[in-house]
Amino acid sequence: MKMKKWGVLAVSAAMVCALGLFGCSSGSDSKADDKKADESKTEQAATEMVLLNDGKLTILSSPDYPPFENLENGEIVGYEVDLFQAIADEMGLELEIVPLQFDGIIPAIQAGGQGDVGVSGFSVDPERAQQIDFTESFYIDDQAVAVMNDSPITEENAVDELNQAGVVIAVQTGTTGETYAQENFPNATIQGYGNGTDCFAAMQSGQANAVCTNLAVVASMLETAYPDAHMVLEIATGEEYAAVVAKDNPELTKKLNEALAKLEADGTIQQLTDKWF
Repeated sequence: MKMKKWGVLAVSAAMVCALGLFGCSSGSDSKADDKKADESKTEQAATEMVLLNDGKLTILSSPDYPPFENLENGEIVGYEVDLFQAIADEMGLELEIVPLQFDGIIPAIQAGGQGDVGVSGFSVDPERAQQIDFTESFYIDDQAVAVMNDSPITEENAVDELNQAGVVIAVQTGTTGETYAQENFPNATIQGYGNGTDCFAAMQSGQANAVCTNLAVVASMLETAYPDAHMVLEIATGEEYAAVVAKDNPELTKKLNEALAKLEADGTIQQLTDKWF
């Protein structure tokens, strides 16, 4: 009888263990199913365009970079403004422009919560591409240097004279103009300013000897606001301009590129280029 009792107990114990194992197995399967569900949600989110505000395309822009964007009579106007209005129309969205200092735009796009796209004469470069994604390019520009008309720096001696100790070159902080000046005029003082307008104002007031920035901006500033200055150096850097988008919003980049392709095909981009340049 004792042997039979122990036999029953052994069988019972085995059944409990089996049930326990079965229970553990079911838990593992459940966790695996939950993981697959989470991965599926993540994949679905990655295929959806995310906007700060439903029905709106919110762009961050520094409105001091004519002819790309500039503040005129309280309104932000320019080539990129018109271009992204056309893009928003193509996407069936309302365009909203939020002004922000240039060197704060990429960090803001990375962090999220302030805008969907950064649009402010951004040149495509590898360092920026590590932080954000670029759309397809829509304009190509070069670098240029301007001085006041009474400056001893001329077209003939600019390369040498700009690279002298005591020379102050005004640049917009965070731009390729700043990088170019630092690399090519290492003996000069490269003075950064928050926007392009301040660079030219500093030169006119005698705080700087020259301004280094993109060619289209220099040409626009000289034509519209600084007739007492002129260009002494033009450098063919062939920089491609594009908009910046957060890396975790690839579907928005895709939709923007699709709109750009349509606007290129129907001649809108060429029309805007002819209008502003």
